[in-house]
Amino acid sequence: MRAVVQRVSRAEVRVDQKTVGKIGKGILVLLGVGQDDGEQDLQWLADKVMNLRIFEDENDKMNLSVLDVGGQVLVVSQFTLYGDCRKGKRPSYSSAAAPQDAEKLYEDFVSFIEEKYGIKVETGVFQAMMEVELVNDGPVTLLLDSKKTF
Repeated sequence: MRAVVQRVSRAEVRVDQKTVGKIGKGILVLLGVGQDDGEQDLQWLADKVMNLRIFEDENDKMNLSVLDVGGQVLVVSQFTLYGDCRKGKRPSYSSAAAPQDAEKLYEDFVSFIEEKYGIKVETGVFQAMMEVELVNDGPVTLLLDSKKTF
């Protein structure tokens, strides 16, 4: 699994001009699911995301997690995180999971966070054309991969 994690002061996702997920201070997680991903990948990535120390403490050092600051979480599916652009001009998505497999792991990722950390996670709509609007705070943007390829 891959994620782009952005520290935000606010973010929202819309489908057909209707807001389907919205948060204030917290993290926006763009989540991609790969062909070989499973339960172990989603648990590792969810724990990593929730415990990243990317919020400032009283000394202005990034030393606090979204949990520590009482922040919110918005998770949006993004299969294009598996786009391979190394050859040609059109990305190949052959490493992305099939939609039915990706949707299950996406939903399990959200449920895992809600159950383990006791917070409500806002989401987009799987496979929908979405508009994501955010204010990146910092800016702070991190790339994560459960296979640790980067």
